[in-house]
Amino acid sequence: MATAYVLINCEIGSEQAIIDQIKPIDGVKEVRGVFGAYDILVKIETPTVEQLREIITWKIRKIDRIRSTLTLMGIEGQE
Repeated sequence: MATAYVLINCEIGSEQAIIDQIKPIDGVKEVRGVFGAYDILVKIETPTVEQLREIITWKIRKIDRIRSTLTLMGIEGQE
């Protein structure tokens, strides 16, 4: 199982709309607004790293009003 955490910066006031668009994406296990340097935290789990890449690149990063993302890939066996 491949796991990634995606930290998202978005336009002010767009957090809930973006969260609502991310929640139904297959592979998304958790999504929540956060305080600090980033606005939203997303946990994604998929069978392969390639599927993770597709979700992040073609689904999440294409959402309007997202300014930037930072992806942290989990290391298998270090859980």
